[in-house]
Amino acid sequence: MNPLLAAWLCWAIVGLSPIAGYYAVGVINPVLLTFLGTLLAVAFFAPWVTQHKQWGEIFAKQTRWKFLFIGTFGTALPFSVILWAFHYTTPGNAAILQQSELIYSLIIAAIFLHEIPTKQQLVGSALVLAGVLLILLKEKYTPRWTGDLMIIACPWMFQAASCVAKKLPPHLHHRTIAAARSIYALPVLSLLLVFLAWQNGGHFVFKPGVQALWVWLYTGILKYGWAMILWYQAIRALDLSKVTAIYLSYPVLSFALSILLGLETPHAYQFIGMALTLTGAYWISWLVKKQHV
Repeated sequence: MNPLLAAWLCWAIVGLSPIAGYYAVGVINPVLLTFLGTLLAVAFFAPWVTQHKQWGEIFAKQTRWKFLFIGTFGTALPFSVILWAFHYTTPGNAAILQQSELIYSLIIAAIFLHEIPTKQQLVGSALVLAGVLLILLKEKYTPRWTGDLMIIACPWMFQAASCVAKKLPPHLHHRTIAAARSIYALPVLSLLLVFLAWQNGGHFVFKPGVQALWVWLYTGILKYGWAMILWYQAIRALDLSKVTAIYLSYPVLSFALSILLGLETPHAYQFIGMALTLTGAYWISWLVKKQHV
């Protein structure tokens, strides 16, 4: 597949994520969806892992704890919380607010990797932060505000998982890491399901049907499976900043689809917030490219 096409396909899959999350509300419990989607992703990767004899790498003593951290903080906890947030907020807000991951990225890189951000990177971060704060302040004390706060509470987990992933042995194939991420997300997800079952008397929201089926297939095969493959294929063949620039624009797709599907009524502050966050995101992406020239 053409690497540029792979980048745009990954963009489309990620852009659909907030829409799928919205349609999951009232149909399937968020933790249950994450668990079932992860199981499907494991089944998706299993034939390749078996064919290339990667099970030993996945369960190797020297990497299992790193994989457990990545599975817990890269999949199990953040995706469960984000899906739960759609009980309150909209796909448009969620897509825009997830751009706050760039701010967490700079903070975590400075603390744990000793990569001190430049003044120009801080300017870009300030733009992202301004867009996030605009939406949060406009939604303050509304039902959406609860979901918005849940959304911005998650990106640090993705960044923490990415930092640990950088410590993995360089010989590991990206499909091996993707498969391990799903496998090692299952222990925490299982514990969460047991806790919720105990708390709710064994009852989970689950309404079988076409809607539940497509949300599950999207989550397991597209989001947890193909999106990872396409991402790594793109960044290995193309300039990272080019792929990142494409990826960072996915809130535009999420917001546009949300409006077209009648899932939310657009407001001026959302457009301004999106413009600020995207400007800041592209600014940081351009600076990273400049640093690596």
